[in-house]
Amino acid sequence: MTIEKKTTLEKVGIVLVALMAILQGFYAIYAFIDPLAFSGIRGTELVSSGDMDWIQIYASRTLFIALILAYLIFTKNYKILMVAALFGMVMPITDALLAYNVQAANKVVIKHIVTIIYLGVTFFILRTVVKNRAKKQ
Repeated sequence: MTIEKKTTLEKVGIVLVALMAILQGFYAIYAFIDPLAFSGIRGTELVSSGDMDWIQIYASRTLFIALILAYLIFTKNYKILMVAALFGMVMPITDALLAYNVQAANKVVIKHIVTIIYLGVTFFILRTVVKNRAKKQ
């Protein structure tokens, strides 16, 4: 049994996805701990404190995403991670539009746009890793 050495691009892909998983985990925990403050940093402040359950629903789903990403990194399933990065763009696109429509601060909208770019870069890096690994086999 030989241990295959990771390429630099593969390491970069792993780091990008790991950072995503960590950030999603942080968001989930923060949303559980302080839903009101969390809604503010997402750019869609709550109208009523009675709506905090929606933030906790968001938190549970975000934690699920973080755990799935961590598992996929652990199992080195780069193909699914690549597709997840591409499909994951739906969320920050929606978040940016929602934040823009409620006239959130520009920095909130820009944060979502930067996330879209981050996911795009991650997708292209992982796509290259998947193609390179397929060539080796």
